[in-house]
Amino acid sequence: MLVITLAASLFGCAADTKAADQKADVDPTSGLQYVAVADLPKEGQDTLKLIDQGGPYPYSRDGVVFGNLEKILPKHDRGYYHEYTVKTPGEKDRGARRIVTGNAGERYYTDDHYKSFRRIAEDGGTS
Repeated sequence: MLVITLAASLFGCAADTKAADQKADVDPTSGLQYVAVADLPKEGQDTLKLIDQGGPYPYSRDGVVFGNLEKILPKHDRGYYHEYTVKTPGEKDRGARRIVTGNAGERYYTDDHYKSFRRIAEDGGTS
């Protein structure tokens, strides 16, 4: 009986640790999974650098207001979010990949044209 209790206790601790790790991978504000900058495609990292520099942007639609019509990102007034193209090799047009920024500095990545997003974790952390 002691062995069963000890095993159950250890399993419970492992499950609690896993759940805590999973929660740490989720942005508490948006509920979206984090993605590290280093895990973005090279083109996404390049787009982040352009955003930080204030351009120049390769696409005329870069920097336009993102309306959040899909309602996946946290709700804010119109004009809060802006979108930027992440170049997709082999695509003749803008492709499906975007980075969306919020006025408070938060950034999100989508590789499926707004069907899903991940919160970009800045500076190697989960901010």
